[in-house]
Amino acid sequence: MDCSCSRFFKIYGYDFLLGTIAAFYVITVPCTKVEESFNVQAMHDILYHWHHLDNYDHLDFPGVVPRTFIGAFLVSIFASPIILVMSMLHFPKIYGLIAVRLALGCIILYTLRFFRIQQVRNKFGLQVEAFFVILTALQFHLLFYCTRPLPNILALGIVNLAYGFWLKGNFYAALNCLIFATVIFRCDMVLLLFPLGLELLLTKSISLWKALKCCLGIAVLSIGLTILVDSVMWKKLVWPEFEVLWFNSVLNRSSEWGTHSFHWYFTSALPRSLLAAYPLCILGLFLDRRVLPFIIPVFSFVLLYSKLPHKELRFIISSVPIFNLSAAVAASRIYINRKKAFWKLLSIILLGFLFISLGCTAISFMASFENYPSGYAIKYLHQIGDRTNITEEQWVHIDSFSAMNGISRFCENDFPWRYSKEESIPLKEFHKRNFTYLINEHSFVDGYKCLFIVDGFSRVSPQMSFPPILLIKEPKVYVHGNIKNKDLMNKKWPGCSSGFDR
Repeated sequence: MDCSCSRFFKIYGYDFLLGTIAAFYVITVPCTKVEESFNVQAMHDILYHWHHLDNYDHLDFPGVVPRTFIGAFLVSIFASPIILVMSMLHFPKIYGLIAVRLALGCIILYTLRFFRIQQVRNKFGLQVEAFFVILTALQFHLLFYCTRPLPNILALGIVNLAYGFWLKGNFYAALNCLIFATVIFRCDMVLLLFPLGLELLLTKSISLWKALKCCLGIAVLSIGLTILVDSVMWKKLVWPEFEVLWFNSVLNRSSEWGTHSFHWYFTSALPRSLLAAYPLCILGLFLDRRVLPFIIPVFSFVLLYSKLPHKELRFIISSVPIFNLSAAVAASRIYINRKKAFWKLLSIILLGFLFISLGCTAISFMASFENYPSGYAIKYLHQIGDRTNITEEQWVHIDSFSAMNGISRFCENDFPWRYSKEESIPLKEFHKRNFTYLINEHSFVDGYKCLFIVDGFSRVSPQMSFPPILLIKEPKVYVHGNIKNKDLMNKKWPGCSSGFDR
């Protein structure tokens, strides 16, 4: 038994560590936000509505631009056996959300394993691999996001495969992976495809003619696949990522969701996502010349992306594994030479950076834990509302703010609970509607009584005492009850004098 356990951890120990951290994030923060809503709702509908397309959420709430169902289908296939068992045992659907997120995390971490084992270990050695895992484990965003069904994360899985093939020397396979990711999941992966292809051409690693023949074939197949699948699901002829490209780049509509300065990725997003790996990845360029060819295309990807005014950290998360590789090379070199005078100082600084990364990750986790207030609101509403026998339907209206900050169809319960996400209802009109409960961002609604509020993360505030960082929360979501419902009014509710204690 000890021998088999030791062998297991020797082979899968790093995967177990990263998987455990990712699973911890899933279980403690299971809810999702608006950026994930399409794939979350799609996976819910695939798993629970199957071929009944008329019941699918995207037909009522299509979003600004269409997205592909291919990623949702892939994750749903892996999660379906678990969901089937949960349905037979009548588990709440929130456990289904945990299951699909864990399935996605397994897919992404498997592709990261392919990149790590096939190439980081084989090309740079076991010690670089160890530091690669340490740096990844101490970073918050990669492991937190790897289970979140964002188009960027679905693309990340394919990009990890591309990185593995690239380091292995299978350049055409790497280009094909990036084309597949670009056509189906994220059109902006072309910003990584172009500099990588250019570098391979300039270094004569590939021939132009063979690359065109090879890549054109996968491009046509990918376009055909997404048009075939998504046209059926959307009930119209559509290539989702082409519409995204048109919306974001040609019409430049993405800037309506906010803009940042050109340097934001280098001065804010990358330092927050890489933490200790940020200065180390720069040092790695000078310590091992083998790193430079891998950094140049990825750096160019971030640089090209910086031209777009609307910026989010998740847009460049595909760059993190390569930057971590460079950082791991530097950390390994420092560790090897730690007994030498100058390097001893660097090893102390490295240790300090690692502890700082751990602290920053803890703060980021605590902030994220408080960042899904409407998810907690509907959970508490179900808990309190289910304490008595209810025979009549309980209609819950969920406003846009709440739908974007933690509530998905996985959060819904069966009878007697019923839900409405009807939009554009004026606040003064709610008293004319027969909703039992309201979950929204308003502290007062005529005809309804505030039953309880849920606080959410507002900002981080430094202080001179311990702990040095304080998370400031403020009321985010209010749950109201219809005053005409006497049974509801007779229940004991927490009230709205303070946030719900969780």
